[in-house]
Amino acid sequence: QVQVVESGGGLVQAGGSLRLSCVVSGTGVSPNAMGWHRQSPGKQRELVARIGSGRTNYADSVKDRFTISRDNTKNTVNLRMNNLKPDDTAVYYCYVRIGIREYWGQGTLVTVSS
Repeated sequence: QVQVVESGGGLVQAGGSLRLSCVVSGTGVSPNAMGWHRQSPGKQRELVARIGSGRTNYADSVKDRFTISRDNTKNTVNLRMNNLKPDDTAVYYCYVRIGIREYWGQGTLVTVSS
């Protein structure tokens, strides 16, 4: 059974940094794609960053501040977040795509205080 577990959320002041990590277990196949979405209260879940097929994609709101990376040997994906803003406050969800199926973590809360 595939499991996706995030870690690294927390409270940080505006301008600070955090690093989110996600570990995928229970699969013998390297994910096609891995990434992060986030959801703020009253808003729809949105893509933050994605990595797969040799490409990375970022939401315009996080470009030049966030960096996504993955380690295929460990089935992990990380999100380095710099210069955080209060608008980045959200629950961040890791997702992976294996074949045609997607798997999601439970989410980790990031709170940015002004």
